[in-house]
Amino acid sequence: MPAPLETLAARLTRARDATYASGLKALLLTPSPDLRYLLGIGGESHERLTCLVVPAEGDPALVVPALERPGLDGTPVLRLGVEIAEWTDGDDPYSLVARVLPKFGSGAARVAVGDAMPATHVLGLRAALPDCTQVLASTVLAQLRMRKDSAEIAALDTAGRAIDRVHARMGEWLRVGRAEAEVGADVAAAIVAEGHTAAAFVIVGSGPHGASPHHDVSDRVIQPGDLVVVDIGGPTPEGYFSDCTRTYTMGEPAYSEVADCYAVLQAAQEAAVAAVAPGTTAQSVDDAARSLIRDAGYGHRFIHRTGHGIGLEVHEQPYIVAGNDLVLDRGMAFSIEPGIYIPGRWGARIEDIVVVEEHGGRRLNHRPRELAVLPV
Repeated sequence: MPAPLETLAARLTRARDATYASGLKALLLTPSPDLRYLLGIGGESHERLTCLVVPAEGDPALVVPALERPGLDGTPVLRLGVEIAEWTDGDDPYSLVARVLPKFGSGAARVAVGDAMPATHVLGLRAALPDCTQVLASTVLAQLRMRKDSAEIAALDTAGRAIDRVHARMGEWLRVGRAEAEVGADVAAAIVAEGHTAAAFVIVGSGPHGASPHHDVSDRVIQPGDLVVVDIGGPTPEGYFSDCTRTYTMGEPAYSEVADCYAVLQAAQEAAVAAVAPGTTAQSVDDAARSLIRDAGYGHRFIHRTGHGIGLEVHEQPYIVAGNDLVLDRGMAFSIEPGIYIPGRWGARIEDIVVVEEHGGRRLNHRPRELAVLPV
């Protein structure tokens, strides 16, 4: 479900203007969230080159294999004034990109390539444009994509409410005697049933597996007293992601320190959300959570950043991390997800998506954040 035509046209114009302002000659983008952001089309980058060329001056062009050209019918691309440059197997598509680019004139030139562009295309373009230095497209596009418009925020809000509904049903699936993988399969099906196009990730980390922040699922059977970290999300038809984590306990926790530690964690998450406001920095939000956990003696057990941006990708800029002096602005959306992890014993994490508004941060997830005690 692409953005409205006028929104895509405005994004293309802003991307061109930002390319010019950055002293770049062009953006070169293969299928990716960047391409979906600008053209409203998805797809994957295969060995055949599809490449959007956005010059700093002039009109954009889309280099596309002839066999994939029919797939553009009915998409916004044909109504955006984008030139379609087809190539067939046996042609050199990288030389075609060079031909559709406006002449650079004398002197060195820089072009920006998509951050996740496959190396085979990066190197092919480098060979076709030997006088151009390549930089990352995020130097231009991150500033645009970080600031969500009202429709994007509404899409993130819809995604957040959908994933909340899945968490609300966790007691149906999360039971002693079931394997993590069994629970995960039920949760994945519910994510789709609640309006997502897919379950992009389902983490069910029980007992000691909860101490691994990016655990997936396993055949471990859930035991009485286990803490279980459930981190789930996926894209909606608009392309925008949900991502929410809650921690559950199967009856009373098996370890006596859990209650005090979890109270610290919950206070840290609250403090980080309260720190969100236009004009503050990403690292100050990270410090709001980290300082409380550190002062309680668990700083070495909080082993990842406090958050990541979210939108057409589940992880995108801005990153809420120490050392990031980015000034937060209205429309930025990101996770706040501190965690405490005790290897071999248990882990806990609380995660909400927060959007920066005029007077502070607004959560897009609304399930209770207390340690949820489920019956055994």
